[in-house]
Amino acid sequence: MAYWLVKSEPDAFSWDQQMANGIEPWTGVRNALAASNLRAMAKGDRAFFYHSNIGKEIVGIVQVVRTAYPDPSDETGRWVCVDVKAVRPVPKPVTLAAIKAEPALAELALVRQSRLSVMPVSEEHWTMLCRMGGIRVR
Repeated sequence: MAYWLVKSEPDAFSWDQQMANGIEPWTGVRNALAASNLRAMAKGDRAFFYHSNIGKEIVGIVQVVRTAYPDPSDETGRWVCVDVKAVRPVPKPVTLAAIKAEPALAELALVRQSRLSVMPVSEEHWTMLCRMGGIRVR
């Protein structure tokens, strides 16, 4: 299983909407590297759901339930999306400030490439971020 972080502006699509919808296509990605990351996602992979712009914090966890397919919101046919399912909220949202304050997370893509909307997360960083968010990790 691989780990990821996906970003959404909460005034456009929020964690509460993800939870209410259950399974949702992750559409609207229009960056080549982010789209490449969507194409690399496998069924069962997990991702942090991150509120960008407003809040700037990890608020939930989703699971990939359908791999990359043509994004229905793209008329050009160039871009892809994946379907994700809400798994659980993060009990204690992990803010960008807290992430940046942790030296062990300095290499996290969210810190290095802050504008990227879909990014990989190493297993080590995943575990640390889960613990920071109040999630027990085996």
